[in-house]
Amino acid sequence: MRARAILVIGMAGSLAAGCAGTGPSAPHRAATSVAPMAQAPAGARTVTAAGDICASRPDSCAPTARLIRGIGPDVALTLGDNQYSDGALARYLSSYDHAWGRFKDITSPVAGNHEWKTPNAQGYLDYFHLSTYWYSFRVGAWRLYALDGTCGLDGGCGEGDPQYEWLKSKLAARSDRCILAYWHQPRFSSGTTHGSATNVGPLWDLLHGAGADLILNGHEHNYERFAPQDPEGHAASDGIVEIVAGTGGNGDGSYPFGEPIANSEVRLNGLGAVELQLWGHGWAERFLRPSGRVVDRASGGC
Repeated sequence: MRARAILVIGMAGSLAAGCAGTGPSAPHRAATSVAPMAQAPAGARTVTAAGDICASRPDSCAPTARLIRGIGPDVALTLGDNQYSDGALARYLSSYDHAWGRFKDITSPVAGNHEWKTPNAQGYLDYFHLSTYWYSFRVGAWRLYALDGTCGLDGGCGEGDPQYEWLKSKLAARSDRCILAYWHQPRFSSGTTHGSATNVGPLWDLLHGAGADLILNGHEHNYERFAPQDPEGHAASDGIVEIVAGTGGNGDGSYPFGEPIANSEVRLNGLGAVELQLWGHGWAERFLRPSGRVVDRASGGC
């Protein structure tokens, strides 16, 4: 059954610069104090997400690590480019591991294009003890699909390619009402550094056809939330809500926005992380700064 997402939108609805939250903060400092999300029903599961995370030193991503520890999620997602500049294992161990590694046991990662700068993204696979670039798992009543959007190096994202056929098979066999997928490169983005990635379009087609509710991405070093839309970028009450959160740290600063593309509802610069509450018939999202301040909210059904 196709889900019908109904958004309740709050906070900023246009471009807003935010506190980046960077600085010489030591990774071992106490977790950020975060107020609970009041609207989530009892039994909801908490998921956090951000991409474009650690530069060569852990203090680049320590603010968001403290934020996520303060939220205390059931699952922490990475949205790719977890460790710059090439995702080598030694870099993961010298930077990422000292910050985001503190909740590695609850982390479900995906790789980004920078991980693929190491042949076969081997540093990423070795650090997270993975043998595949895509996989799925359950969080409460939700099915999550961890995918790979570096299509030119991972075997492709189109019909007949290994990932596409795997996802097609998994979606066809699903029994899940609520679906979330995540990978690095966004199909839709108002950013001017990378912008919209058309080569991941076939993955969107499959997910939309299966009634997916949420897609999370990184790659653009900013935050952007879209209204429900179909794979062609047309507003649709039964479409997918895409959230871009390349805001984990990275050390390179925020990427600029151009003219907002269709269905873009919120565009923010600066560091932060997405917090999701997921339950049997719905979801709620907020975007938080490293201080714990909430700067965007949305919710919907599934």
